[in-house]
Amino acid sequence: MNYFDYMTDPDRQCAIVAHRGVWQDAPENSLLSIQRAIDAGYDVVEIDVRRTLDGEFVLLHDDTLERMAGLNSEPEHLTLEELTSIALRNRDGGPDNAVTDQKLPSLRDVFELTRDKILIHLDIKHRHVIPEVVAYAQKMGVDQQVDFWADLKTEDDLIWIKDNIAFHDVPFIARTHLEHDAADEQVELVFRLKPLICEVSFKDIAQVEAIRQRFHDAGITLWVNTLDGVASPGFTDTAALKNPDAIWGRLLRAGFSAVQTDEMEKLRAYVAGQQAATARTRASV
Repeated sequence: MNYFDYMTDPDRQCAIVAHRGVWQDAPENSLLSIQRAIDAGYDVVEIDVRRTLDGEFVLLHDDTLERMAGLNSEPEHLTLEELTSIALRNRDGGPDNAVTDQKLPSLRDVFELTRDKILIHLDIKHRHVIPEVVAYAQKMGVDQQVDFWADLKTEDDLIWIKDNIAFHDVPFIARTHLEHDAADEQVELVFRLKPLICEVSFKDIAQVEAIRQRFHDAGITLWVNTLDGVASPGFTDTAALKNPDAIWGRLLRAGFSAVQTDEMEKLRAYVAGQQAATARTRASV
């Protein structure tokens, strides 16, 4: 599998990015949740990565293990051996979810599980750790099957990305914020960098529609996050379940072709329905 080939394929449909795996009946960021994303045939799985005390890497979103394991400890203060012996709570954790037999996974185990089966969106929680994970992915031979992302807000960000990530020729996602006052400057930084993908947040989707052709002409894929709590105003998973065409449909028409979501199956059904409707229209002409 090759991330560049997949994202630049002109015939592909919307990339469905499974947020922390399929965690509705498995601990988020667990090997089981990732395996279920593979089994379901999703295109990309998003995982959260943190560095351990002894310089290894594990999967965990939060600053501490409280939500997912009931432990008030920071993963950066524990060794890989200590962390991978910790049992995870089911689903998105918390005291209402039972402890499972799933253990906190190492990044090595994830790479071995996913190799040539699914692409990975790496959410590395501390930017200074990204170069170490790039080197680790290269060592394991999966650097073309994973992506790396960072905010691209300033000239300093651009320099850091070029010096630490871009020269490795690995799949990279630049995050730009159209809701910020400096939106125009951020967009110009993206076109100077020309990453494989640009994740865009906005205050008004018309902002995206106004520049979508520039991204298309530059060969930059537009990526959007519809997760409740972090999505752009109104464009959430919850809203999409009520009116998928008004949310996912509008995003796709605005030029987005990769969507990170907790509602992967509903998004896939919507995309399939749109494909079928288009095919029927063409057949009747």
